[in-house]
Amino acid sequence: MKIMIQRLHSYDLPLPHYQTPGSAGADLYAAIDEEIIIPAGGRVLVPTGIAISLPPGCEAQIRPRSGLAIKYGLTLLNTPGTIDSDYRGEIKVIVINLGDKEYTLKRGERIAQMVIASVIQADFEATADLDQTTRGAGGFGHTGK
Repeated sequence: MKIMIQRLHSYDLPLPHYQTPGSAGADLYAAIDEEIIIPAGGRVLVPTGIAISLPPGCEAQIRPRSGLAIKYGLTLLNTPGTIDSDYRGEIKVIVINLGDKEYTLKRGERIAQMVIASVIQADFEATADLDQTTRGAGGFGHTGK
């Protein structure tokens, strides 16, 4: 599948790409003009400098990078973030520092990963009753510890 990418202010940065042949997520880069210090407990909106054109029936899921999470406590809020097929604005990610030290984010740093996925749009219909299952309405913790 070909995804068209518009560079907004990231001409010096790589396009999203997969690090290995088996990678599900393509890396996104921080397209910031100056370093950003994210204090412990702080959050920032980080631009990626790109916009994409997805075909109908697809979404881009924006996910955290595991290395940043384990090493520094950095993750993304609103995870996974969804980029809809009809959105043409810049992709930005909400980074939160759950670590115990401030983190300095630099231009060009791999900050998130993007997974392209198929989606199904449903037709919703109201009903008085639902079909019965063994689980029924069992919710949080219904199967035990």
